[in-house]
Formats: sequence, C-alpha cells, structure tokens
Amino acid sequence: MPSICENIQQIKSEIGNVELVVVSKYRNISELNDVYSCGHREFGENRVQELSAKAAQMPGDIHWHMIGHLQTNKVKYISGFIHLIQAVDSLKLLKKIDQEAQKHNRVINFLFQIHIADEESKYGLSPDGLRDIIASEEYLHFQNVQCLGLMGMATNTSDQNQIKAEFSQLNQLFTEHNPGNWDTLSMGMSNDYLLAVSEGSTCIRVGSKVFD
Repeated sequence: MPSICENIQQIKSEIGNVELVVVSKYRNISELNDVYSCGHREFGENRVQELSAKAAQMPGDIHWHMIGHLQTNKVKYISGFIHLIQAVDSLKLLKKIDQEAQKHNRVINFLFQIHIADEESKYGLSPDGLRDIIASEEYLHFQNVQCLGLMGMATNTSDQNQIKAEFSQLNQLFTEHNPGNWDTLSMGMSNDYLLAVSEGSTCIRVGSKVFD
C-alpha cells in the first residue's frame, strides 16, 4: 500500500504547478503529522471547531484553508490565523470576515464560492449573486479582505461531460470577473481533480486520494 508521501508525490506529478490542498477533515493528528513530515503545508478543513483544535496542535507554518460552509458567528475563531477562506457565499459573511480581520490588524484572503453543481445541497453564489456583490458599494469599501478568485464544487456524478461543463462554466466566470489580481481558481477533489486541472484549475482539494 502506498504511503501518504507517495500518494502526495503521485498527485503532484499529475497536476504540475497546480496547488494541492490536503483535506484533513476527520483525520487525526498523527495522520496530519505524516502529511507535514512529507514537507506539505497546505491543509483544508470543513468545520471551524475541528480546524481550530488542529491548528492549536500543529506547527505554526501550516497554511490552513477553510473549505466548508462558514457561519458568521464562527468567523472569530479562525480570523487570527486562517490563510485562505475558500467558501465566501454572501456579502453578510464577507462583512463579518472584514470586521474580524480588523481586530487582528490583518488582511484575510478569500475566494467567492460559486454554485455550479446540479445539487441544491451545495452552497455557493449564483453568477448574478457574484456580480451583485462585486458591484456593490459596500464591497468596494472593505479594507481587511482580499479576493484571490473563485471556488466551486461539481456535481457528484459519474457523467464526465457534466462535470467538465460545470468546471468550464466556473473558469469562464473567473475569466469574466477577474480584475487582474485574481490568481486562484479552486476546483477539483479526489474524484475529479484531473478533469478540473484540464479545465483551468489552479488549486485542488484532495483528501481520500492522499490518505487511503
């Protein structure tokens, strides 16, 4: 059975310069330390409580990515150390992140999460919702948040053509709204990351392919 380091190297050899965020949700500290010992520093978590607990136990040079749905009342628990919030899906949430970032005298980087899947259970903005936020007066006056790009999750289906079309849609939206300083298009997980990379992804979020 391949080791975690071998799995990481295999994925990196497949994706080239695309960033790999290792999704460490539900994994224990020992497993995270195995990833860390391979030289990897990009970790992704879905839940604030688990993220905060692991960050307190792991080395300080890790870049933590919040990749799950984030409630406004939970922002304060990660605002002091989070590297990138990948799941901003409302102006209300962004306002809260900006306020909490001010308290720590830092700028928090984020991605707008776009709903591209044919599944209502997944979170994310519609294309029109993204346009409305970007064009709003309030968005223009935020001082402590910085958008780096977009994130999206494709439909959980075996239909490769559908997944490809959804990733292509997100890439088009990224190109259309990029003000010139967006550099991150986060799409692709364990089951579809190669297709995501072929459609322009610059960041993939992979868990099971690393640990299993």
